[in-house]
Amino acid sequence: MYIIKVKGKAKIPDYIQLRDEAFVLIAYFRADRPLKDLHRYGLEGKETELAAVIAGLEFGKLQPLSL
Repeated sequence: MYIIKVKGKAKIPDYIQLRDEAFVLIAYFRADRPLKDLHRYGLEGKETELAAVIAGLEFGKLQPLSL
């Protein structure tokens, strides 16, 4: 799974994208909202680790997600 942080403009907020091994978009959520429904993506119970990864992400840089 891969993660990328997308920079918003003006009234559009920053977003986080989760992509699978074929780079297909599987999740798209606001970077400033609490993380929920992570069980849909196989990340249940890893909220704090994912929040730490998101905080350290650079905009526009695709990275492998390993928690």
